[in-house]
Amino acid sequence: MRAIHDHDELTALCAGDTLCLWAAQDLDGRGRAWASDDGRAVAVAGHDISRRDRIAVHGRADAAVPLVEQVLAEVGPTYRPLGDPGLIGAVVAGVPVLAPTRAFGWMETTEAPAAAGGARWLTRPELPEAAALLDMAFPTSDARPGSRADERWAGLRDDAGRLVALAALVWPAPSVGLIAGVAVHPDARGLGLGRTVCAFVAAEAVARHGTAALMVDEWNRAAVRLYQGLGMRYRPLLAAHVQEATARR
Repeated sequence: MRAIHDHDELTALCAGDTLCLWAAQDLDGRGRAWASDDGRAVAVAGHDISRRDRIAVHGRADAAVPLVEQVLAEVGPTYRPLGDPGLIGAVVAGVPVLAPTRAFGWMETTEAPAAAGGARWLTRPELPEAAALLDMAFPTSDARPGSRADERWAGLRDDAGRLVALAALVWPAPSVGLIAGVAVHPDARGLGLGRTVCAFVAAEAVARHGTAALMVDEWNRAAVRLYQGLGMRYRPLLAAHVQEATARR
């Protein structure tokens, strides 16, 4: 395998795969990329992005299998390969230390959705209130207010001044802005507030990075429909992990 140090080269080799471009981050050490010797597969390792060490995989299965095996030897067993289900299924079959983890979705758009009024960027003094809303409405969120210097949180308040909806632009890469931490107060659900705050953040992500993207659970059809309403396209993904017993050896 050979290392990739240039975003333009990575973009060409992965055919603009936004999952790979996101995992690369700034290619500054937190994100590292490699290609197979024949250039038919790419693996991009991102450290602690969306709370996990991840390897985005793209390309032909017969080239991706040995590439992922080499990359895992380089970066270690905490990294989880992810990509199109057929490709990751082939990688799992070809790399004995791996097992499938779960299926989920990647959604993206390059068109800024129309943003309704009301949402705005939160100030630092408002972040504890945002954290409290997340604890109530979305305690398993990967994004947490105040955890990263490059995060931005947007919110929407009701007529009483309560913070009732949230979304973050976090773990951004040069060409992909990731939306996470979407939460709506239980008392304010069904009013379209989640859509409003997501549209606001997605418009900013497209303006700054060219693409807005997010991860969504496959089973959460209501969320998928909401994001499709913002013009986002759904792409199924599969993740894998190094089996614990193997990792200890």
